[in-house]
Amino acid sequence: MTMNNVSILSFALFISAIVVEIVNASSFSASDINGVLREDNPIRQVIDHDFEKGLLDAETHFAHFVKKFNKKYSGEEEHAQRFSIFKSNLRKVVHHQKLDRGAVHGITKFSDLTEEEFHRHHLGLRAPSFINSPAPVLPTDDLPEDFDWRDLGAVTPVKNQGSCGSCWTFSTTGAIEGATFIKTGKLVSLSEQQLVDCDHECDPSEPGECDSGCNGGLMTTAYEYALKAGGLQKEEDYPYTGTDGICKFDKTKVAAKVANFSTVSIDEGQIAANLVKNGPLAVGVNAVFMQTYVGGVSCPFVCSKRNLDHGVLLVGYGAAGYAPSRLKEKPFWIIKNSWGPDWGEQGYYKLCRGYNVCGVNTMVSTVAAATVHDE
Repeated sequence: MTMNNVSILSFALFISAIVVEIVNASSFSASDINGVLREDNPIRQVIDHDFEKGLLDAETHFAHFVKKFNKKYSGEEEHAQRFSIFKSNLRKVVHHQKLDRGAVHGITKFSDLTEEEFHRHHLGLRAPSFINSPAPVLPTDDLPEDFDWRDLGAVTPVKNQGSCGSCWTFSTTGAIEGATFIKTGKLVSLSEQQLVDCDHECDPSEPGECDSGCNGGLMTTAYEYALKAGGLQKEEDYPYTGTDGICKFDKTKVAAKVANFSTVSIDEGQIAANLVKNGPLAVGVNAVFMQTYVGGVSCPFVCSKRNLDHGVLLVGYGAAGYAPSRLKEKPFWIIKNSWGPDWGEQGYYKLCRGYNVCGVNTMVSTVAAATVHDE
């Protein structure tokens, strides 16, 4: 057998293994659903039974879900509609769990939302633009094995975007907050609402695509706005409402300025080096597995690297995260989300590192701050 044939055979075996995993992941039973419904353990594998029997207690668990997350419905019709969606999402949880075995998937505060509702109200990243202002190449030889900007005081508490497609503003403010901390030694929470109300900056490569508050935007164009406007106000001076409003920016109250920004190479070593040197990084991800994420290191078999729809903040990385004993532990990124501390791991998401899972390496940007007195 020639070397060429060996390569082809190896590739075919590799693809076959992936197909087997996907086929296995697509079949699930009542035992899986019963595990999903357990409050103490969102997924618990026992013996196989008829799938539908696993939904018999769904109403009891839906009642618990409604109470836990303080859900309010307009009447019996909406209650029934949300219960139907809830049961459908239980099936999605089981499917996600089998495709993403290093994480725990289960019931979250988004379990009564359709996929379209989840995308419209809780994401908000537009199709990415690739700006030709690459960050300088940095040395990677002496990077620490583990690193976390939270331990160094550069990260504000987890915030909540609510039912507004403004994830891009939280990713932007998080990066500028970190850069300002590195510049001044002071951590100041910055205003997302200023970006929602005032930033209508357009993508230079796609002039028709502009930042649009709760209807979405981009972190790089938000940096452009901050440069042109002269900076961002504090959160306390321009508080978040989660709705589109009239711009009330007061330049005399600017708390942070942007000096410059750049995009980072998809090389994982360069991303880690920029994170360590320059502070938390704004990144885009595909959030399909985040609707059901409860904890652990997420490393799904199948997740689009191109369809990025959620802006988040990369704050650190780890050498190896916990995974079930049948799986090898994987290095991971530590990601700050904007859905409040009652989602994920106290508001954070661990995504495996080294595979560009869910496109996490595809759209990364770093920003440098100027002091507020610089003109």
